[in-house]
Amino acid sequence: MLAGAIMICASYAQVVEKGEPVLVYYSPKTMINLEFHYTIETQEPGIYSEYAEDMLGLTDYVTETKTIYHLANVQIGTATIADYTRPHKVKSEAGIPLLLHINEKGLLAGYNTPLVESPKAQKKHESSTKAGVKSRIVSMKSAPYLDDVLQAASPLAQANAVAKQIFHIRETRMYLLSGEVEHSPADGKAMKEVLEELDKQEQALTELFTGKKTTRKESKFVRIDPEEEIPNMFFSEENGFTNRDNVDADSIVVKVALYKQEYFSPNTKKRGRKKKMPEVSQIVYNLPGNGDVEVVYNERTIAKRSVILAQLGIDVPLAKDVFAGPELPVIVFNEKTGNIISISK
Repeated sequence: MLAGAIMICASYAQVVEKGEPVLVYYSPKTMINLEFHYTIETQEPGIYSEYAEDMLGLTDYVTETKTIYHLANVQIGTATIADYTRPHKVKSEAGIPLLLHINEKGLLAGYNTPLVESPKAQKKHESSTKAGVKSRIVSMKSAPYLDDVLQAASPLAQANAVAKQIFHIRETRMYLLSGEVEHSPADGKAMKEVLEELDKQEQALTELFTGKKTTRKESKFVRIDPEEEIPNMFFSEENGFTNRDNVDADSIVVKVALYKQEYFSPNTKKRGRKKKMPEVSQIVYNLPGNGDVEVVYNERTIAKRSVILAQLGIDVPLAKDVFAGPELPVIVFNEKTGNIISISK
């Protein structure tokens, strides 16, 4: 490529200062993404729940309408944005053409690398609950009532008739399995279909006593800046995510331990002589720091992960020697951390 050529991915990266073109890029900044997964269980009593124990001998049945929230887990992830507090301006200088590859976020992606058109950024849904949440609903089909159930004069009589129908289904199943029926199914497949239909009928009728439970899965997305104060969240079995005023809620505490990258200057003395420092260019890369993220719910750790935090890093200029020689180097940068992935010629 010609000396002084400019290669950029984002048009706004080029500015003009005092009539001279300048490229601007930013160090990366790491945000922490938390995705909480929880279930919502809705319980509805059956219309004959008061007779469940006496007529069917059941002890586990729904007695009142209730909604219960269960916090299942949380996934810790990261996202990269531009750190506008750490801009870098690069002007043309002798022997180092402006062959910077800057992505659409304003982050340095490479030097003298092939310019590849980046795909359109996918829109991220950052609302408290993600759209398109998968749900699993346990539904109850219409009960196969017999005439004596429909003609019963009172709820007690109806419940008694339904209970008799349940016992009749169980008796029929027992006769089929033992072969004590006059007209049994012709083959194994037909037998299986008959037994499955009997199971469905029994379940539908039994739910009139036990009630039914509906469960669906949902999630909540939260993005935080690890360097800012992180407010506590609150979750309860009665209301799900709520506020601190809910006396039944337990706190969700996000703890972040930050470890900044330290800069160690090279030893400038060798046998009493000062070591000559290399001349540096305007192009800098980032040595990121890191941190530990811990999510505590009801005083119990439910997730923990170590992450790289680019904003805790230090800027290190590339030596001009890297650009010396007949061929310019090809440098690939990590867009998420700002570090160097590879240098080749």
